[in-house]
Amino acid sequence: MIDAQAIIHPGAKIGANVQIGPWTIIGEGVEIGDNSIIASHVIIKGPTKMGKNNRVYQFSTLGEDTPDLKYKGEATRLVIGDNNVIREGVTIHRGTVQDRHETTIGDNNLLMAYVHIGHDSVIGNNCILVNNSALAGHVHLGDWAILGGFTLVHQFCKIGAHSFSGMGTAIGKDVPAYMMVNGNPAEAKNINLEGLRRRGFSKEDLAILSKAYKIIYRRGFTTDEALIELKQMQVDCSALSLLIESLETSSRGIVR
Repeated sequence: MIDAQAIIHPGAKIGANVQIGPWTIIGEGVEIGDNSIIASHVIIKGPTKMGKNNRVYQFSTLGEDTPDLKYKGEATRLVIGDNNVIREGVTIHRGTVQDRHETTIGDNNLLMAYVHIGHDSVIGNNCILVNNSALAGHVHLGDWAILGGFTLVHQFCKIGAHSFSGMGTAIGKDVPAYMMVNGNPAEAKNINLEGLRRRGFSKEDLAILSKAYKIIYRRGFTTDEALIELKQMQVDCSALSLLIESLETSSRGIVR
């Protein structure tokens, strides 16, 4: 049901069984997939494409221009996948032509109240961003990552899959996959053992990932030296591939 007091641009495309509440504004170039629920007082500006079964709560703003001073009104876009929950007051900006032209949100994510996602960021699948966490532009967040409340992430940082940040963490460097980080500036504390157990990682894999953590952070190795040892262990633990990839693709250096 679309409320009579919602404002829908004629150029917007609304899927089947979509609900849109009163005083919500859907702009030109917006696509909303089937079975999505958009609450009251939401603003969605285009170009923005949303998949199916998304739920957006009141006072969120999606697809707004970025405040990046390089942005000069180019037709960049926001793409959101399926089955996402976007809670109250979330802001997500479109991309810039200087990077990807696009901000991308995957599937099955929970963005809690007042989360901010800056331009050209990429959010994977099954992520949780807790209240007031904020990503600057160009941030990449891997699948199953969890950011604790009030986590701040500097531009161009990469947060690896299955990682976890504690409340109030300030991240200014890359976070390798599986790591638990905390503090300002962020420091690696251990692998995300509890999260990995909940996702069905075997005891054997957890033991090897714990050993990998010590190789990276407790042996005094450089990242390149740690990678040599990790690759030798990879044959016994396919889960190490994500960790190795996150180390090899780091451009800002990793949190220590």
